[in-house]
Amino acid sequence: MEWSDLRIFLAVARAGTLGGAARAIGQTQPTMGRRLRALEAAIGQMLFQRTSDGFVLTDEGQAVLAHAERMEYEAIALERELAGSQAGLSGLLRVSCSDWFGVFMLTPILADFAKLHPNVVVELLTDPRLYSLPRREADLVFRIMPFNEAEVVSRRLLHIPYGVYCKAGTRHPVSSDGAGSRLVLMDTAFGGMPDVAWIEARLPNATVINRSNNREVQARLCVAGVGIAVLPRPLGDNTEGLELIDLGEPPPGRDTWVGYHRDMRRMPRLRALLDLVVERLGS
Repeated sequence: MEWSDLRIFLAVARAGTLGGAARAIGQTQPTMGRRLRALEAAIGQMLFQRTSDGFVLTDEGQAVLAHAERMEYEAIALERELAGSQAGLSGLLRVSCSDWFGVFMLTPILADFAKLHPNVVVELLTDPRLYSLPRREADLVFRIMPFNEAEVVSRRLLHIPYGVYCKAGTRHPVSSDGAGSRLVLMDTAFGGMPDVAWIEARLPNATVINRSNNREVQARLCVAGVGIAVLPRPLGDNTEGLELIDLGEPPPGRDTWVGYHRDMRRMPRLRALLDLVVERLGS
């Protein structure tokens, strides 16, 4: 039994298909199938039931899963420990944040960081997915939700105010209940966010015309005159073609948190980037 085969077993167990597992770890589907069969032969047990809907763990597979996850945890912990002890400012840093935050808040800082430390490659991941710090899917994560994992070191970085925007030069009075106005909102999966609840309560009779989980898309729809939207002020104020609307009170802002795994606290390149971010954005 080899650890590399157990990694494939874990990928299949999580994805439910060979194709999904192959994409997750960057191998071909035939290779995945061959390595999985080799593992089952080495163990002497069938680990998955092959069904029309995908791969389902057998009882033996469930037993192997618990041990394989502990082995994965220790292997990743070893990687983090070795990475955290590196002395030089070189290597890779994976940073995760939302789309607009990466463009308007982090990009200027990353540009300066690249000049200061040209041997550090920063990989910026901007999508709604919450990347796992314990699994080292990212080294440094910025998000609007506090971290609750015991092994994650985190801090509140800054508070970001939000505002209501429309296309510049075409503003018309917004009625007290929003009748006649059109809204560009977050998608339904993010419907519980404070700014969404606030604008819907403030303008209950407005019509929702577009939704998107991408704040920059919302801003561009506003520039195109589609409707009004609640946007982070750093995004709205710096997007040409938008105009701020005063509805009598500002929408609720959001706190941004930054976190990293505690095993990475001695990594010099992570500390250098974090110190620069806190210097520029910290409050």
